[in-house]
Amino acid sequence: MNNENSLAVLLFGEIFALDQLVRNRLAKVLPRGMELSHFSVLNQLGHTKIERTPAQIAKSFRVTRGAITNTLNKLELSGYIHVRPDWEDARRKMISISPAGIVARNNALIAVTPIIEELALDMGEERLKAVVPVLRELRQKLE
Repeated sequence: MNNENSLAVLLFGEIFALDQLVRNRLAKVLPRGMELSHFSVLNQLGHTKIERTPAQIAKSFRVTRGAITNTLNKLELSGYIHVRPDWEDARRKMISISPAGIVARNNALIAVTPIIEELALDMGEERLKAVVPVLRELRQKLE
């Protein structure tokens, strides 16, 4: 088997294509003005319900602190997050989701859930149960 047809190349080609397709499909149904990166941060903050530093948020999304700063600035301008100084280290900021951010996150979840559930239903529970552990293990190896 040549390199372009190797199982690994085919697998990662499918993963990359799937990632792009899912991102595009979800971006189309998000509330007006919300980007997928905004939803991802709001979803994490809303799920964990704890304050986080920009560095912690960046690390959890495997991006640089500089990359997350733009997203956080837009979320703050929209009123979706609260930013305050860290009382123990004034050089650091603490980020939490605001009540408006919770509403925005919930509206986005309402918009994306049917798409995700429809795709999962089309695939079937047994097939998903078989593929999720494989994808999880692959992710863990890459971390």
